[in-house]
Amino acid sequence: MLEPMGDHLKGGLDIVFIGFNPSIRSGENGHHFANPNNRFWKILHESGLTPRKYQAIEDATIVDLGYGLTNIVARPTKAADEITKEEYQIGREELKKKLLHYRPKIACFVGKGVYQEFSGKRKMDWGVQEESVVPGIVEFVAPSSSGLVRMKVEEIVEIYRELTELKDRFT
Repeated sequence: MLEPMGDHLKGGLDIVFIGFNPSIRSGENGHHFANPNNRFWKILHESGLTPRKYQAIEDATIVDLGYGLTNIVARPTKAADEITKEEYQIGREELKKKLLHYRPKIACFVGKGVYQEFSGKRKMDWGVQEESVVPGIVEFVAPSSSGLVRMKVEEIVEIYRELTELKDRFT
């Protein structure tokens, strides 16, 4: 069994990106969004959030840009459906504690399913959520960057551009 994945967090970040959990590839090499089929780093760059396309091995440096990385569950799996209800329950509470402790301006949930597990809400639109689970932190729901997502990458990038604009209003 692979070790749980560590976070890249510090106080006062502009955005914390929150995924379901690490892939097996990420767990094996210790870097977030490391599966070559995952488009996370490409989406961040094309949406204007990063000045260039970062590589997964550079994930720890993203805090220098004002961004953090964490997951609702730290255990790597092949697919999100392998995560147990108990793991989600524990992860939900741990994530709330992290957000309260680090107080990022924006919590970006990388996938509706991640936000559903965190918030308990079933229906939501992309973008800023009307009511935050953690008061004082803007909660933003963005499409998953997984290669399994059927949306075109251009459509996903457009939604992440809204996140870029939102971040720019804070800075």
